Amino acid sequence: MQKSGRNPRAWALASLALAVALLTGACAGNSADAGGASDASPVSASERAGTAEKQLAKNTLVPLEGEVPTPELPVTVDSSDGRKVTVKDASRILPLNGGVAEIVFTLGLGDKVVGRDITATFEEAKKLPQVTKAHDVSAESVLSLRPTVVLADTDTGPSEAIDQIRDAGVPVVVLDPATKLADVTTRTTRIAEALGVPEAGKALNDRMSDELAAARAAVAEGSRPKVAFLYMRGSAAVYLMGGKGSGADSLIEAAGAVDAGVEAGLDKPFTPLTSEALVSARPDVILMMDKGLESVGGVKGLEEIPGIAQTPAGAARRVVSLEDGVLLSFGPRTPLVIDILVDRIHRG
Repeated sequence: MQKSGRNPRAWALASLALAVALLTGACAGNSADAGGASDASPVSASERAGTAEKQLAKNTLVPLEGEVPTPELPVTVDSSDGRKVTVKDASRILPLNGGVAEIVFTLGLGDKVVGRDITATFEEAKKLPQVTKAHDVSAESVLSLRPTVVLADTDTGPSEAIDQIRDAGVPVVVLDPATKLADVTTRTTRIAEALGVPEAGKALNDRMSDELAAARAAVAEGSRPKVAFLYMRGSAAVYLMGGKGSGADSLIEAAGAVDAGVEAGLDKPFTPLTSEALVSARPDVILMMDKGLESVGGVKGLEEIPGIAQTPAGAARRVVSLEDGVLLSFGPRTPLVIDILVDRIHRG
């Protein structure tokens, strides 16, 4: 655990690089992808997943089309730390969370971002000065960049650093972490409002809504596999199964599947993994993050963990993994994640 109170789900919110133009860009020219549910088929799901994988591999952002929005300021917004914050200037924006940075860039305000935290790893952010070490914010580094507004979330810390930034007269807008699919719209709206570009926020939410609907439409009819989300760090002997509130449960449901941990009665986001619980959950598919799977020696090493081989997923070697900073990002890249999950977890 970090001093800032991060949990496995928060660690996974490593930077959100946004690549969201699934229909207008990635799927242009494909009438089956652009159409509604009546056009969906296993082939279209595969094609959408392939397009999504290529977009994510670029690790670059796709801003909103049209003119760059002009912030209309000042605005006073509610901060999740209970304060009212007035933002008068958005010319030097400093997001202290990778997912927040992704939204700012996608809104078209990337040229106003002056720094990044360790979780902002998309290409457009890599050249920006980093103001965090091991997820902890350096107040001195932040203030040296002369930000006119800082965007953080309730996991950002240490609290002393945030207080120091605020005491220096910099507006700090604190946001609730995004932990489920429904949070994507709320988070985007709040960021856009804080930066004085609410219409851009609405446009981005509309685009993501259309993309998510298209991704869900590609679910094969009658397919409802059980998926277990496993968070593992083999080198640290961390072996957890996701349950209610893990974040992955929301994605699994959106992809037309059943979260095996939730169905098994796990009412906490993460529960220590036991072979008995895993065998009892009987997942058809195991979902992991790339680094977690790598940390246990890949699929072969995973099969050696007690209980894995005794599940339908282990017996069939049905393991799906996505890049750590993407899977639980809950931002503009989330429709791409759903596209990939719809294809991979419903394969026979």
